[in-house]
Amino acid sequence: MKRSGGCHCGAIRYEVEGDPLTHVLCHCSDCRRHAGAPVVGWTMVPETALRVTRGIPRIYPSSPQGRRHFCGDCGTGLFYYNPEGLPGIVDIQSATYDDPEAVPARIQIQVAERIAWMEQAHELP
Repeated sequence: MKRSGGCHCGAIRYEVEGDPLTHVLCHCSDCRRHAGAPVVGWTMVPETALRVTRGIPRIYPSSPQGRRHFCGDCGTGLFYYNPEGLPGIVDIQSATYDDPEAVPARIQIQVAERIAWMEQAHELP
């Protein structure tokens, strides 16, 4: 399966070849703060499956090993690399896919850091 995606302004575009290893919804405070959202979806793929086809993402060292790639024009978060914790893997923010519904989420992670009101978010009108 081939998927494409990009940032909000279109300056960065990418393609991914093959199926993701998994798709998680992360509740950690680092992801929330970086995205400005209560939860962030990530698909994990082999680094070799990702190809940036337009633009050059900027890189923010968000932890000693973690590197967050984002659009320097509009600020959209795109990729996360951690060669020590996830060797050979890149996480792609799943909401940046052109068709984000194509790969359903499989698991929630870092739920110990979840914002308390997110536990009932599915009950909101």
